[in-house]
Amino acid sequence: MNTKKKDHLPLFGVGPLIVLPQVILTIIGVTLEKNGILIDWKFNILKIPMLICGIACICLGIILWYGANFKCKIDIHIQKNELVTDGVYGIVRNPIYSAFYLLCLGVILIENNLILLIIPVLGYIYMTIILKNTEEKWLYTLYGEKYKEYCKKVNRCIPMIKIKNGGI
Repeated sequence: MNTKKKDHLPLFGVGPLIVLPQVILTIIGVTLEKNGILIDWKFNILKIPMLICGIACICLGIILWYGANFKCKIDIHIQKNELVTDGVYGIVRNPIYSAFYLLCLGVILIENNLILLIIPVLGYIYMTIILKNTEEKWLYTLYGEKYKEYCKKVNRCIPMIKIKNGGI
């Protein structure tokens, strides 16, 4: 963790701006699908794989959210103005946003309607644009090269566990 003595980021950052549209679009999409308003692009052969992938996404989302909020206690680090690069932040730079993204993706996958997959694609693009133009700029201003190096090692939104010398 690296500390600077400047103003810290807002506690919630751009979280509501990123998370709420994804959750709302997912709810709308699933509701439209359940009411037969959307085109039915369901394929029975994909039902079980989509269900398994959906459950896996939801579980990973819960793990990321828990890790960021309760293991890393990110709110405390934000208030202390510390850049967190370990724990879940060592596998994804934005675990809370990624958690909600994965939860929404999981729900959509479980629905097994391929037309709904446009929602997570648009959500990912939206999340990337917002992050690049807000939090990433703020963090670079606060932490400079340390943040830039962190960005080179850890993905923005997709969790990646790097395997080194045969181990994790």
